[in-house]
Amino acid sequence: MKRVLSRMLVASGLMLGASLTVPSFAAQPQGFPSPDAERGGTLYEQGDAARGIISCASCHGEGGNSTLPANPKLAGQHYGYLHAQLIDLRQLPDAEAPARISPIMNPRAQNLTNEDIADISLYLSQQTLTEAATATNPDLVELGQKIWRGGIAEKGVPACAACHGATGSGIPAQYPYLSGQFNSYIAEQLQLFRSGERNNDEAMVDIAARMSDAEIAAVADYAAGLR
Repeated sequence: MKRVLSRMLVASGLMLGASLTVPSFAAQPQGFPSPDAERGGTLYEQGDAARGIISCASCHGEGGNSTLPANPKLAGQHYGYLHAQLIDLRQLPDAEAPARISPIMNPRAQNLTNEDIADISLYLSQQTLTEAATATNPDLVELGQKIWRGGIAEKGVPACAACHGATGSGIPAQYPYLSGQFNSYIAEQLQLFRSGERNNDEAMVDIAARMSDAEIAAVADYAAGLR
């Protein structure tokens, strides 16, 4: 077992500086304009001061390759997933609050039009993840792999791979890729789902509610190292 774990962690480390391309594009949601990746790139990288839109790259890095664990990597993320999250982060006129609460992202998403969201989502989905994160704790691999591949039967927690894929590549429009994402960010989102502070995915709220801190830490670290 130690030999297998060692090979996995070494492979993850080698991938840190490699290029990881993730298929992303999905059908455009009804009622939204056809996306323009070039316009989205300009808006993502430069923002639009006249409309109060801050450069996304200032937090999420050039081309979505964030180097700060507090800010998730977005390069190559699935178009439909990015699109849905930006919509959820923006408060609709007849809603009491955004579907997804984030003190940092809510005010930023609020200034985005439907066209902006479509354009930025397409731009990011076409980028390449060049600075993938990796697993960091060999002591967590065995438990993380068990949860990822088989879930936690006694708690009714399904295998993460059922939705996010064996290699963490996700499913376009519905489930994000998690491979190469910061382990701390994955763990934080699971904790937010568990507490109900993030509740824009009923299934994830239910799943995370059944997981312990140790289980969350293990599966988050394992997911970060998947390729």
